[in-house]
Amino acid sequence: MAASAVMLQALCRFCRVLLFLFQFYILSGGESTDIPPYVMKCPSNGLCSRLPADCVECKTNFSCVYGKPVTFDCTVKPSVTCVDQDFKSQKNFIINMTCRFCWQLPETDYECSNSTSCMTVSCPRQRYTANCTVRDHIHCLGNRTFPKMLYCNWTGGYKWSTALALSVTLGGFGADRFYLGQWREGLGKLFSFGGLGIWTLIDVLLIGVGYVGPADGSLYI
Repeated sequence: MAASAVMLQALCRFCRVLLFLFQFYILSGGESTDIPPYVMKCPSNGLCSRLPADCVECKTNFSCVYGKPVTFDCTVKPSVTCVDQDFKSQKNFIINMTCRFCWQLPETDYECSNSTSCMTVSCPRQRYTANCTVRDHIHCLGNRTFPKMLYCNWTGGYKWSTALALSVTLGGFGADRFYLGQWREGLGKLFSFGGLGIWTLIDVLLIGVGYVGPADGSLYI
């Protein structure tokens, strides 16, 4: 009986060691079940031809004629499932697109970062370098993220109608300039009674045509 008890204890210890080694193997990534990040963008069991570009790998041909229709052979990435027109599982398929690089796409096909550090009201009009990313379901050649020079086009919440109304009614006290954040000019108008009315009339015209804008360089809303 004593010998069998010792054998049983040894067997239990051996099983514990095996369990510890198995858990260590799992935690160390030996049986990694991590889902690739692109899978979150890929609808399951949808049409392969409508998958986002991040879900497929295509054999592109950069020698195609710009603006002409072209077809490319594509393969879905691992962990992505899709079907054909007959709802049968599919891995290889073709896509139809227009031959053009991503930076040649229309503005509606990509999104760009905004800049709040450039002047929208200036002469000549200022530009800034934006980082643009193609929308998920748009296929194109080259890098899907690219820089592009864009005109400054942002707003700080100032209303043109409010600025004009203040210029007409309280412009002699500099209310329009104070509203636009131009406190120096506002003080000048306040203590000069709107430049004896001349400055007030000029500001009504300048704000009316949009020449005078917010001090932060943003556009009116």
